[in-house]
Amino acid sequence: MFHVKQAYDVIVVGGGHAGCEAARAAAASGCDTLLLALDLAGVGAMSCNPAVGGVGKGHLVREVDVFGGLIAAAGDAAAIHYRMLNASKGKAVQGPRVQADRRLFRAAVRTRLDALEGLTLAAGEVVDLSLAGGAVAGLVLADDTRLAARAVILATGTFLGGRLFRGEESWAGGRIGEAGAQPLALRLADLGVATGRLKTGTPPRLDGRTIDWSRLARQPSDAEPWTLSAETERRTAPQLFCGITRTTIETHDIIRANRDRSPLFAGAIEGRGPRYCPSIEDKVVRFGDRDGHQIFLEPEGLDDPLIYPNGISTSLPEDVQRAFVRSIPGLEHAEIAVPGYAVEYTHIDPRQLDRSLALRSLPGLFCAGQINGTTGYEEAAAQGLVAGLAAAARCQERAAPDFARADSYIGVLVDDLTVQGVSEPYRMLTARAEHRLHLRADNAEARLGAMALALDVLPEARATALKARTDLRAALAAGQAIDAPAALREEIDADRLYAPYVERQRLEADRLRASSVTIPADFAYGAVAGLSGEMVERLSQAQPDSLAQAARIPGVTPAALTALLAACRRRAA
Repeated sequence: MFHVKQAYDVIVVGGGHAGCEAARAAAASGCDTLLLALDLAGVGAMSCNPAVGGVGKGHLVREVDVFGGLIAAAGDAAAIHYRMLNASKGKAVQGPRVQADRRLFRAAVRTRLDALEGLTLAAGEVVDLSLAGGAVAGLVLADDTRLAARAVILATGTFLGGRLFRGEESWAGGRIGEAGAQPLALRLADLGVATGRLKTGTPPRLDGRTIDWSRLARQPSDAEPWTLSAETERRTAPQLFCGITRTTIETHDIIRANRDRSPLFAGAIEGRGPRYCPSIEDKVVRFGDRDGHQIFLEPEGLDDPLIYPNGISTSLPEDVQRAFVRSIPGLEHAEIAVPGYAVEYTHIDPRQLDRSLALRSLPGLFCAGQINGTTGYEEAAAQGLVAGLAAAARCQERAAPDFARADSYIGVLVDDLTVQGVSEPYRMLTARAEHRLHLRADNAEARLGAMALALDVLPEARATALKARTDLRAALAAGQAIDAPAALREEIDADRLYAPYVERQRLEADRLRASSVTIPADFAYGAVAGLSGEMVERLSQAQPDSLAQAARIPGVTPAALTALLAACRRRAA
């Protein structure tokens, strides 16, 4: 426990993936930073699945890594299973993913945070925000301690107004065994921040010693020596396999027979869950014609017998969970170590944020992670990076860095959230990026390296290595016959393969930008002739900064865009 001062440049609330990345980015930018968590033991914890990366998600991990982020390096330090998803497809849609030892991952994050100069970690519950002149000037803890800050970042995850559900049981909390942040949720509502409720869930953890592995297909770790982070020289942990099984008709019958005991269908849960990671009871109802759903049995650690059965997230009662688990091949005698449960939590409408993830109505307040309506470690980490860099820029009175859609999945994420908002937990997919042939996981450094170097947030050795790889990449692209790592050669080959298609996408983007018109921040949509009340409401909520952005807002019609274009041109004349 470190000594806590009365004032900081940046205070980060929450020690999950968003909070840790935000704190690292702010401290690496030269700001005196405090990271506050309800429990320091939970800082850097993997609260749901023990994995990092995937399709779309792996792209975000690689991009955060370019800026010296934590998630890729910690993922490598803890990786016990590597798998390149979509390996048989093109580079643009391949997704690096690792299974991680939970204990090693958390330890790797803490080691990196503890080594950062200018960063303090402390335990405390935030119950209020301090305001001065309409801006956030600090916060108040549950013990009435008042801390001043030039910028505050809320990265509260599922803890903000969190409530847990399992069958007929329900209790307040952020995750199993940990309290939620109830007063802060109420305070945000009092301040006029628009909020909503979302839901996520987790499967029962199984005792791997009670699983009949001999009956299951095995998925080994990739033999190719790739890693998540550019700073990782080699894999260090022993590699394990994952098991594969499926639900059965009997499984589905058990779930259907107990549907009325699920809080999801009983009406106890109001929030909408993630479309791309539904609970098993959701799958059984929505896909009634399916006779089975695949389950990946993922190890949680080298010295941990727990297994994460990816694919059977549930909030059914414990007795029902035990029954349907034991109807699955290989799991007939499986013991449940920790039953699954659902979490409903408060999020803010991200359309209230600008592109730096700052809340427009409360200057000095930034939000990152699940509080913005996203799901997943990778989306949270990316937002933490954006908010941490932007908060530091505010403290240093300079412009926040801007991540563009055309250059990064981070830019796609920020743009989607702040323009379109969310109606369900947002998950990154390669299909969300119109420039995905250019935005590959293997070329993140080439796309964002110059930006990272300009921000000066990398340790000296990492910056030197990045500059060296940049020079080597340029030499290879120029056709020079020089020795180079195989991965770098493959990247250049992919660049050449995709070049004609990327150029076509670039020309399309140029045409869009050329036809786009900037919309002033103080633009009065209500005064535009031809805009319906509905269009005024949608545009006012989203606050697009260009006509191109306005065109991506759901529900905005071509007629509304025509009226808006005419009004913007009249104003500029």
